[in-house]
Amino acid sequence: MAATGPDEPTDTWAIRSIVATMFPILLVLSMLEMGSGYVLEELEETYLTNPTLLVLVPVMIGMGGNLGAILSSRLSTRLHLGLLEFDPRDDVLWTNILAILGLAATIFTALGITAWLVGHLIAAPMALTDLLLISVISGMLLAVIAIVLSIAATYVSYTQGLDPDDTTIPVVTNLCDILGVIVLSGIAIVVLN
Repeated sequence: MAATGPDEPTDTWAIRSIVATMFPILLVLSMLEMGSGYVLEELEETYLTNPTLLVLVPVMIGMGGNLGAILSSRLSTRLHLGLLEFDPRDDVLWTNILAILGLAATIFTALGITAWLVGHLIAAPMALTDLLLISVISGMLLAVIAIVLSIAATYVSYTQGLDPDDTTIPVVTNLCDILGVIVLSGIAIVVLN
């Protein structure tokens, strides 16, 4: 059995290598996460005036990250199998993108309806059309952002010699958390004003 050197793929599976790669990334992402809390605090009045919007916040940011994680893991798997081409004419890539967009449309429509129902139970309800507009528009924007981040994170990981299984999901989910709060808040302000 031949010894593996530092350039061998199994070296990237070592705990030391994973920690050395991920620690700086997670440190930067943790600092950025504080930004989403700051955005929520700055828009506190908007959310307290319309408490039904608070139902959307955790699900919206969670689902954005989940959609990005799904696509990132699919891209990483195709990359490891040698099937991924970063080519706009890649039909399988477009099929995955359309699947994520279809899933997002379904989820965020259901979320708007569910938030409206919950709003009737816990708070002064908002109009269903307003909630659907806020949920679907911000959800679809977040899905597009998650798609772009997933492709970019996979590509950057690949070009930098990093394992996309280690880097893409933490990057995409954290950035979708931050951007999800910003997108949801921005769309809510536009729709409600």
